[in-house]
Amino acid sequence: MPAIKPDAPALLDAAIDYLERELLPTLDGYHRFQCRVTVNVLAQVRRELALAPGHADAERARLAALLGHPGERDELSRELAARIRAGDFALDDPALLAHLRQSLIEALRISNPKWLPEPEAG
Repeated sequence: MPAIKPDAPALLDAAIDYLERELLPTLDGYHRFQCRVTVNVLAQVRRELALAPGHADAERARLAALLGHPGERDELSRELAARIRAGDFALDDPALLAHLRQSLIEALRISNPKWLPEPEAG
């Protein structure tokens, strides 16, 4: 791609900025609600572009550690699900719970980070 073309995050930022600063204040009722939904969707897409690749790599590494062998993330995830159904993992297994908790946190960082607690100051 030519260097002069804005990247996807920059385009999303521009669209979100326009919708929030210029369009949203002029709307009310149904159209204001729909504009707010659109802003939220665009922000989620922006977060997914930024975070999903790293999350996928981290999840694959956690799954490989849990299952004891490398593989593709989706294959490892299906294997883990099958092994949980088969009873190979106790539902209170600390490593399993840590993986599931981290996977949920990563999903929320994309879908709605407002649902995550504020990090503790340290």
